[in-house]
Amino acid sequence: MVHRRQIDGRDVVFGNQGALWGNAMTWFDHETGSVWSQPLGEAIAGPHKGRTLELLPTNLTHWSTWLETHPETLALDAAAGNARFDLGDMAIVVEFGEDVAAFRIVDLRATGPANDVVAGAPIAVVVDPTDEQRWEVYSRVLDDVVVELAIAGDLFVDTVTGSHFDPIVGRAVDGPLAGQVLDRLPGFTSFPGDYRTFWPDGRFYEPPG
Repeated sequence: MVHRRQIDGRDVVFGNQGALWGNAMTWFDHETGSVWSQPLGEAIAGPHKGRTLELLPTNLTHWSTWLETHPETLALDAAAGNARFDLGDMAIVVEFGEDVAAFRIVDLRATGPANDVVAGAPIAVVVDPTDEQRWEVYSRVLDDVVVELAIAGDLFVDTVTGSHFDPIVGRAVDGPLAGQVLDRLPGFTSFPGDYRTFWPDGRFYEPPG
């Protein structure tokens, strides 16, 4: 996950605080020494306690998958071992204000897009039918239309208008909505057990049927 490092319009420098809270990383800000929770983006101790940072849209995926869409990307070349996680064991978390929901990757791979509502906002949480390592969170609102996405071969289809969408960029490639693009929304990956640690009252999305 990535947060905007601004507080009251000021750019703030953060460092690794070195301790875990809820089995997750904590930061400190160089300005006040406040301690921040990485998953929550919230200060849990110090002068900024209770303040939260803005969450930005990001994606956790394989490097090869990322390069297919973003071949111009530069990355730090540093020695590292193989990552010890499997995306299929994780969930995508969407948090808007006081409302939070988790969408298991395994469910999205099996049943297709999750058409849901979080904090009153219609959203779609999707896994690319052509690459199970690629996922996104989209707004389902286009002008006055709320789309309902389903898998249609290598694309998604809006069952309301019949328009087909490219799953990678969220652009309608035909139909009444052709040319329009779904807005990306913030979401991040979490192991289901860790999700319950930080959002004990959060819900898990259950596919229809």
